[in-house]
Amino acid sequence: MAMKIRLARGGSKKRPFYRIVASDSRMPRDGRFIEKLGTYNPLLAKDSEERVKMDLERIQYWLDQGAQPTDRVSRFLEAAGVVAKKERNNPKKAVPGKKATERAEEKAAKAADAAEAAAE
Repeated sequence: MAMKIRLARGGSKKRPFYRIVASDSRMPRDGRFIEKLGTYNPLLAKDSEERVKMDLERIQYWLDQGAQPTDRVSRFLEAAGVVAKKERNNPKKAVPGKKATERAEEKAAKAADAAEAAAE
């Protein structure tokens, strides 16, 4: 059985609240789970102690059993010091979009014209 440690959404519309659960990866996101391992409330301030609560002992047990945390849960575990921080690669993060590139080209062309006019 492929186990995942992931978030299961609760709360009402536009008021998200998540449970951190250990579940079979074939089950739906908000469906059946094996054990509740903690909670995550994104509406609270980032420095709030209540924002992310986890039972680290049980999470460690499930990790030892071969459960794979999702990306968001692994970030919580990295912050708690349970899992080693892994290197993430997003090469497109720093690349400007199409419109920003066009604006930069226009600005460079204007600067070149101004420098040419000043040189004459």
